[in-house]
Amino acid sequence: MTIERIFTRPASGSPQTEYKSVCIVAGKGIEGDRYYDKHDEPGQNITFVEAEEIEAFLTEQGLPGDLSISGRNVITRGIRLNELVGQEFTLGGLRFRGVELCEPCLGLGEKLATPTLPPPKVVKCLVHKAGLRADALSSGELALGATFNNAA
Repeated sequence: MTIERIFTRPASGSPQTEYKSVCIVAGKGIEGDRYYDKHDEPGQNITFVEAEEIEAFLTEQGLPGDLSISGRNVITRGIRLNELVGQEFTLGGLRFRGVELCEPCLGLGEKLATPTLPPPKVVKCLVHKAGLRADALSSGELALGATFNNAA
């Protein structure tokens, strides 16, 4: 797996900002992200999504290929993220624990809706395909191109 894109959103509803690298803090997440040091939900430190899943959905629906539309922090390629639920993994030298699937919300459904695909159907199409919530177990820089190692 490699990291293709990295995003944060400083506040809920604000636009995403794209980075070449971000600072990860163990137990807190990505510095500058709206969920940094929040613990309201499991796996709130960082979210990942597979580029392949977003591309497949966009192609199937005839939508423009904007991978940022998922709202997730890190877009990966070449790894099945669902298999990392409950697993520790290393990415770019940093350790993470996959906590749970990051299921699609109605907000994502509204962003991807079309005249023939209303928001609830978008959500249904993306169930179990919208990413992974994870906890950061170590601190450091996470950068574009970082690779996955299964041995955490």
